[in-house]
Amino acid sequence: MLKEYLLNNWSLILILSAFAIALRITVFLDKKTIRRMYVLILGVFLLSLVVFFEFEYAAYSNNKLLRGILMAVRYSATPFIISQIIYTLVKKQTWYIFIPSIVLTVIDIVSIFTGIVFKIEEDNSFSRGFLGYLPFTVVGLYCFALIFLLIKRSNKKMMEIVPIAFLSFALISELVFPFIVGSDFSKIFCSTTAIALFVYYVFEILQQTKKDSLTGLLNRHAYHADICNNPDEITALISIDMNGLKVLNDTQGHAAGDEALVTLALCFHRALKSRQYGYRIGGDEFVILCRKTSEDELKELIKRLEKSVGETKYFCAIGYSYSGDGKKSVEDMLRESDMMMYDAKEQFYKERGTKRIQRTVE
Repeated sequence: MLKEYLLNNWSLILILSAFAIALRITVFLDKKTIRRMYVLILGVFLLSLVVFFEFEYAAYSNNKLLRGILMAVRYSATPFIISQIIYTLVKKQTWYIFIPSIVLTVIDIVSIFTGIVFKIEEDNSFSRGFLGYLPFTVVGLYCFALIFLLIKRSNKKMMEIVPIAFLSFALISELVFPFIVGSDFSKIFCSTTAIALFVYYVFEILQQTKKDSLTGLLNRHAYHADICNNPDEITALISIDMNGLKVLNDTQGHAAGDEALVTLALCFHRALKSRQYGYRIGGDEFVILCRKTSEDELKELIKRLEKSVGETKYFCAIGYSYSGDGKKSVEDMLRESDMMMYDAKEQFYKERGTKRIQRTVE
């Protein structure tokens, strides 16, 4: 039996092993994300064992209960894996994301005895109950939620859209192919998932050269590279600086400061639209480049930024510069937007009767 399992799943074992080794030596991902990735790897491996025993042993035995249990586990494991992917890849997700999976698991367990989702007939054949398509519906909702959240929190640039598109295609194929090729697709479900995750991980590592590891925004190197790429298309530039980061770090610790920066970055992500790109170029210094953006679109963007940040407990100073004809240099636009931003920062501290604490270089 071990020989048959290895023959059927050797490529999966190699992929998962390579994935685990790559996670072990990576320096780009935080420990929490790496731990969640390990859980994913273990989950896919265990599911491959369940699928093997169901199709290579239970399907040809007279043990209806065993096959029903294995089928319930398989139907329940798939949405758990997709929800774990969301929990791992999308920041600020809580355990609530697993609630639909937990509910489906309970229904699948009940189905072993009632047949509401699936039923194993006397001849050991399979038939669907009146909730037979519920597992596929839950998986589909999870897949579309994952795709939506990844795109929403991306920088809308090709380097992020491509891996999201690849992962989306792989997950949607897992949803569609069972209806095309039948239950046989379950035999390659784990390999498909493992390949999709590993390729997405490789893309993510490659992106780290251009992304800020803390906030997920583009980094300083990407900013300097992008301002040299078709600079005449850059029609607006926004400078953003967080108010009170040093005080927050000194009084509550750097973990609280990091949380503030991550929260603000998510606010910026939500506000950005097409041809608008966010960068973290310093500790609490952010820049947004707008390409082929009208002045009205710029003002709408600033309103979205102010509204999004206003829903948090943090404060930012914002300045901007606009060049309708694209003839103003990026350096001049940055200087102009910085001046407006520093004026807004001084006004913020003045209104609160506090003195602005300057950052010093030690």
